Amino acid sequence: MLESVKLVIDIKTQKLSVVDGHVTTQQFPISSASAGTGQQFGSEQTPLGKHYIRAKVGADVPVMGVFVGRRFTGEIYTPELAIQHPERDWILTRILWLSGRERGYNKFGDIDSLRRYIYIHGTPDREPMGIPASHGCIRMRNSDLIELFEQVEKGTEVDITA
Repeated sequence: MLESVKLVIDIKTQKLSVVDGHVTTQQFPISSASAGTGQQFGSEQTPLGKHYIRAKVGADVPVMGVFVGRRFTGEIYTPELAIQHPERDWILTRILWLSGRERGYNKFGDIDSLRRYIYIHGTPDREPMGIPASHGCIRMRNSDLIELFEQVEKGTEVDITA
């Protein structure tokens, strides 16, 4: 694990950068909210500002493992499963649960990122990257997320910028 690493999510470019000190060591394509950016509970928008990883969920879950309520359901995502459950917003493989650091902006009350369940999480391969398409979270390719998950710790800084 990298000790001085920080994550920077750029909504404009739809990229997540791993920054060690002042050096970008990796970049991954992401997909943020189709509804744009915003802080409000229920908006389905991606919150901006300074965050940190509050929890890492799913270290031993198989690739494409399905989460509901941050718990592995025992299911593995397939197109057939998607047909059976068209209402689901698929959260797969791993979860990095974010918490806001900025009181009155993304922490506490109706703007609290943690209470809004804002994650960095895996998504089905058919979902596009590089364009806003999520319900507020940051979606990543499952293989990219596994690589990132292994490099970060609880407490890692995450800056989300527009």
